[in-house]
Amino acid sequence: MLLAGIYSYNAGMHRLTPLILFLVAAAPATNPAHTNRLANEKSPYLLQHAHNPVDWYPWGEEAFAKAKKENKPILLSIGYSTCHWCHVMERESFENEQIARLMNDWFVSIKVDREERPDVDRAYMFFVQATTGSGGWPMTVVLTPDLKPVFGGTYFPPEDRDGMRGFPTVLTKIHEAWEKDQGKLAEMAEGFTRALRAELAGEVKPTGPMRLPLLGKATAEYKLQFDEERGGFGRAPKFPRPAVFYFLLRYHQRTTDGDARRMTLATLAAMAKGGMHDQLGGGFHRYSTDGRWFLPHFEKMLYDQAQLAGVYLGAYQLTHEEFYASVARDILDYVLRDMTGADGQFYSAEDADSAADRDRPKEKAEGAFYVWTAREIEGLVGEKDAPLFDYAYGVLPDGNVVVDPRAEFKGKNVLSAAHSLEETAKQFNRPVAEVSAALDRAKGILLKARSLRPRPHLDDKTITAWNGLMISAFARAGPILREAKYTQAATRASEFIRTRLYDEKSKTLHRRFRDGQANVDGFSDDYAFYIQSLLDLYESTLDVKWLKLALELQTVLDSLFWDETGGYFASGASDQTLLLRIKEASDNAEPAASSVAVLNLLRLSQMTDDKSLREKADKTLAHFASRLSDHPSAMPQMLAAALFGMSKPMQIIIASNGDTPDRQAMLHEIYKEFLPNRIILAADGGEGQRFLGERVAVIKDVSAIGGRATAYVCENYVCKLPTTDLAELRKLLTRPK
Repeated sequence: MLLAGIYSYNAGMHRLTPLILFLVAAAPATNPAHTNRLANEKSPYLLQHAHNPVDWYPWGEEAFAKAKKENKPILLSIGYSTCHWCHVMERESFENEQIARLMNDWFVSIKVDREERPDVDRAYMFFVQATTGSGGWPMTVVLTPDLKPVFGGTYFPPEDRDGMRGFPTVLTKIHEAWEKDQGKLAEMAEGFTRALRAELAGEVKPTGPMRLPLLGKATAEYKLQFDEERGGFGRAPKFPRPAVFYFLLRYHQRTTDGDARRMTLATLAAMAKGGMHDQLGGGFHRYSTDGRWFLPHFEKMLYDQAQLAGVYLGAYQLTHEEFYASVARDILDYVLRDMTGADGQFYSAEDADSAADRDRPKEKAEGAFYVWTAREIEGLVGEKDAPLFDYAYGVLPDGNVVVDPRAEFKGKNVLSAAHSLEETAKQFNRPVAEVSAALDRAKGILLKARSLRPRPHLDDKTITAWNGLMISAFARAGPILREAKYTQAATRASEFIRTRLYDEKSKTLHRRFRDGQANVDGFSDDYAFYIQSLLDLYESTLDVKWLKLALELQTVLDSLFWDETGGYFASGASDQTLLLRIKEASDNAEPAASSVAVLNLLRLSQMTDDKSLREKADKTLAHFASRLSDHPSAMPQMLAAALFGMSKPMQIIIASNGDTPDRQAMLHEIYKEFLPNRIILAADGGEGQRFLGERVAVIKDVSAIGGRATAYVCENYVCKLPTTDLAELRKLLTRPK
């Protein structure tokens, strides 16, 4: 639901009364050359607006001081550079001279990149969702000069239409209300702020640790939501939400619940076959606009690639079916090709919109880079192979997009795996090998042709949190798929974060790097996600420097973000301009920092035999158990961490004289199977063993037998007989659940 009017506060957080509005006509955009303060920023999103006629300010003291000095309300606009409706609102309103004049005359206008400043975004999104029932981007919020919200919404058209109030109408009515009765607006803003803070500070009922029945209740909720016909949860639109599958695979492993496995594998298969999966270039689009994973919203986000690659890797470990490994490779290779910088860093996103014609670069459309006409395909692939390709990928002469309310895809085809290789061979009565070669040939031709089209905008900033998620996927993929290039990619990206986004002096992280500049203090998700990646990289490389850095950053995370009631605030306490200090209580497109941090604490506790880390994890699990008792499926990543905490983790110590081929073979043997409740430690006979030996007594005395890599499989630091034999190791790794 998009907000369609101005609302006034009425006796409580959730009750708002519309005020009568009137129309102010908007002139067409003229797009003259302008330069505002955003030209000095590094954010791609802010730079996209640097030449609007709007006198934009970045979030900061200069804008706040101006609002106070001139006694003007603040018009806060939040979005990100690959956001389709952000582009639409810019074209329609922010490039419009007359609308810009209203903004410049009546407001101090501030632009915020939600990906750089998730703290600002979360605070005001909480307000918008509470007062309108929904949220999204672009987000538009009016603030008093002391940064308290008085009105909020999302996208507004340039004039009144389709039952929505136009942006000029909204601006005019707010201005009139400000001029007429600032005191009333200030009182409303204060009331909103008090209500929001009270909501966040709501009492947490005391409870014990999470128990398996609570996790079973969450699984039952997913079963009720599951789409038996098409996979996924709920109806259109469908989002992947990888944290759900992360939990369900682990719940199946613990309980042998067949439904948890079935729902996960069915959805992963449906997603991979649908148009949401880029069948030519690899990777996944943001979400499916329909219920069958066919028509996507075409932007590609790094955090989706990272988490989905990890889930497909887990499915491969569980089933040993090559299909899941191939999808994981497809994602990882796409990221290496199109979303990796020269120094190994991972970029943030690719846009949904692109130009259909190089001669008209400003005329952009959703999905233009990805869709095809049947005639284009035949002209490129040839008359012999085109029918095979069309049948396999669902291409129709007049286009295959059935539901197209804005007529964006008339005559166009979105590629999906409509028929299998075997079905296609049978349809055309040709050998499977011949059809496979023809389809591979056609895909190569089309991918090359597509690469010559105008590419979607690439948001080339590096976000620490998202890089952490991607590093984890690459680190695990290396030993699972026996691909050294994936381990190398994880190592390079981690080195980038360590050298460009980590301050050696203060021992703190920055949030964003772009164009030679690291900026914005890291948030709790930056720390938690990067720590997770360091643990994954340590276990896949056995290089102790990554474990040391993880421990160091965990100390910083605790000092800056820990809440004594349990869990981690999203932002630190030092920023006095921040309206709200939020502790995320749901795992959505990205998991909550607390959810990831709990598992980090549990793993670190096992790796170092540090009981204080376990106590922090248990306190956090108990804190969120009270919240999850009412809505247990809200935090699947937290539930997965709870499963680890309920288990008796297997400790696997590999003793070797360096990174030898037999050590690599032993690592691959461990990574073959889906073993979520295990840790891996290295006894390298050097610095790593000394470091761990000071914390875990058993590691002091283990060694490689006969100079060969040797595995010690332990529980509670009590180890079985060591082995150098892979078959024997396989037996030791198999134990009752």
